[in-house]
Amino acid sequence: MKIADTPTPPYYAVIFTIKAGKIKDEDAGIAGQMARLAYEQEGFLGMEAAAEDLAIMVSYWKDTESIQRWRKNAEHQMAQKAGKSGMFSAFKVRISKVERDYGFQPE
Repeated sequence: MKIADTPTPPYYAVIFTIKAGKIKDEDAGIAGQMARLAYEQEGFLGMEAAAEDLAIMVSYWKDTESIQRWRKNAEHQMAQKAGKSGMFSAFKVRISKVERDYGFQPE
């Protein structure tokens, strides 16, 4: 996965930290489904993820309204229920305004 190509700030970051629980066979593809669905949402800017004992996914959004629409998306709500019903043993969502970003990424 590459570093997300985000616009000039300000924009928003949703930081989703997960500790896996008991993943049922029917839940196995939910993360991939949600990533594909997020890319289709108005206001979505990009995503980055890493996983070890904890999984951390950061998605970037144009504004808080875009984040609220994503939160209320019917398919996303079904995934949230799966997470709360045992797929995750713990999770935390943090929403932050990005006021500055900088870095280096070779072409």
